[in-house]
Amino acid sequence: MPSLTELIADRKKKRDELAAAGMPAYGSHVVDKQPIIEARNLTGKTVTVAGRIMGMRGHGKMVFVDLKDESGKIQMVFQADVLPESLFPSVSKLHIGDIISSSGEVFKTVRGELSVRAHTFSLLTKSVRPLPDSWYGFKDIEERYRQRYVDLLLNEEARKVFDVRTNVIRFMRSYFDSHGFKEVETPILQSLYGGATAKPFMTHHNALNTDFYLRISDELYLKRLIVGGYEKVYEMGKDFRNEGMDRAHNPEFTQLEFYWAYVDYETLMDFTERMLETLVKEVLGTTDITYQGKNYSFKTPWERKTYRQLFQEYLEIDINDVHDEPSLRTALKKKKIVIEDKTVLGYGALLDAAYKKAIRPHLVGPLFITDHPVELKPLAKRSQTDPTKAASFQLLIAGEEFINAYNELNDPEDQRARWEEETRLAARGLEEFQMLDEDYIRALEYGMPPTAGWGIGIDRLTMFLTNQPNIKEVIMFPALRPES
Repeated sequence: MPSLTELIADRKKKRDELAAAGMPAYGSHVVDKQPIIEARNLTGKTVTVAGRIMGMRGHGKMVFVDLKDESGKIQMVFQADVLPESLFPSVSKLHIGDIISSSGEVFKTVRGELSVRAHTFSLLTKSVRPLPDSWYGFKDIEERYRQRYVDLLLNEEARKVFDVRTNVIRFMRSYFDSHGFKEVETPILQSLYGGATAKPFMTHHNALNTDFYLRISDELYLKRLIVGGYEKVYEMGKDFRNEGMDRAHNPEFTQLEFYWAYVDYETLMDFTERMLETLVKEVLGTTDITYQGKNYSFKTPWERKTYRQLFQEYLEIDINDVHDEPSLRTALKKKKIVIEDKTVLGYGALLDAAYKKAIRPHLVGPLFITDHPVELKPLAKRSQTDPTKAASFQLLIAGEEFINAYNELNDPEDQRARWEEETRLAARGLEEFQMLDEDYIRALEYGMPPTAGWGIGIDRLTMFLTNQPNIKEVIMFPALRPES
């Protein structure tokens, strides 16, 4: 069997022979090209199609070629008595993977297969590197992620996943636009990172001789716009977090965040239910979804439970009675729940670690988890009925957080105090904390109206809608260790 080097050499040789015969290997544009899906409906008509050769059969005076473009596939028939005498010999120098254009009549073969009887063809791009023989020749998972361009050519399921992703993004933009929101852009390079509790990436700006962070969230800048007089804003864009990678996390991810003045988180729960129920039905045609063998219904209304209820139900711990770090550690120890990470410091971080370890894996959803302790939400307004709780909710589905939402804290003194507490915990060794942003405090001092908002990860949502177990399956080019 020829080696890859030999196969590439043979293709280059054929490329040069075609060029010598007057057929350049890298042609120009195609005049009056029709999508293959349209050409298939034009039996008896002459069409011009273009695409990649995905299969070749036959020899001698008749060759069958499977031609594929973005819209579909059709069989081309190259016959010695139909093609110009000077052109037919060039057919033998074509390979699977080559990109060609061809004109001819659409007809059905004696076997009933819709085909194009080619009257002429031209080479648009010579593929000098052979495609794997089949999907089974390209099944290494990391290779698929690394060479997504080949994965998309050979794996129809991969293309369908990314079609769903495109439809999700299109729907969400349209939905927010139709509800009076304005799409805006905020900085990716930020002198202070904020809006979430996460580790940032850092870079250096040479002209300013200043370190900048890649944003971990859009939140603080979007809320500055609320201060500036906007009442409904959203942004769809990339955020970056310099943290561990697993099946549900990629360091670069797409998020939609929005903020809405003069409403509260209760309004947002209703808005979220309606939006996601409509999205799922429009994108998938149903409100019932199967994800990794379990069934989920997006038919509204959805279940709602408080954070306190979950601790009572699953751990028999009442967080209203256990409201500081030492007593919580004692209560968890009695339940044989050990948090071994020494960087988990403070009441909020310990609560979150216990929730993620002992409660969240049991939750199915769609479920709204409401009224988190304020220690978990440094940017959230306190509940008017219980100042120890944040006016907040999370949307949980399949054991994963999809949405984090709350009434936005607009008291500058309370905001400063919470950030200062995070700074004290950081001095004790807390690894993930929010930085004190003096300019944001100054913005709040000018006055921000009552506002609520949330963010949703597009990648994780697409995972769920396409039944994919790994986030890398829904990101065109996921983060990978560089090839050596």
